[in-house]
Amino acid sequence: MLNELLSALVLGLIGGLIPGPVLTATFTEILQNGFWKSFRIITLAMATETAVALASLIALSALSLPESVFRGLSFFGAGILVWIATSIWKIKKLDTEEKVYFSFWKIAGMILANGVLWTYWITVCIPKAILLNQQLPLGNLIFLLLVEIGWFISTAGVAFIFSRFRKILSHPKAIPVIFKIFALIFVYFAISMVYTSVVFFRK
Repeated sequence: MLNELLSALVLGLIGGLIPGPVLTATFTEILQNGFWKSFRIITLAMATETAVALASLIALSALSLPESVFRGLSFFGAGILVWIATSIWKIKKLDTEEKVYFSFWKIAGMILANGVLWTYWITVCIPKAILLNQQLPLGNLIFLLLVEIGWFISTAGVAFIFSRFRKILSHPKAIPVIFKIFALIFVYFAISMVYTSVVFFRK
């Protein structure tokens, strides 16, 4: 049982370190408004991902939805990432007119339409959570909570480290280049999501 609890925390810690749309959005917010402002994105992303985890748990337990449903979401998610990327690409300096605002709906849409995330929860985390539930009362919920705690710790830690270099990265000559890189990263994840879904449906 202890091993399962530890694996939940480790899964979260690793998940928070994996580059993705949320981490890229967090870095963008740090450059625009500083480290503490980025916590809004981190907490909203955590809340939305927790909802994804709970929905996955319920769906897998009661509905047995096929993986194709969640893979199909990736096409919609890719569109959201490209939409955000076009806004980030236009940033040339850090002023209020050019800042990209990551609204709740942008963040939620980015996560909810990420078919890979749904698949990750369904194929990796939820089975482990169900197994723990057989050993410990409310073990499935405890497992999900530990995953999210691990994710929050590692994401906030990486964001803090990134913020230490904010002055260097905020140099006027560096800003257009950095934000274009961020935009391309979003596009990369969009292409990756579409590619993995296409490969899945062609099998």
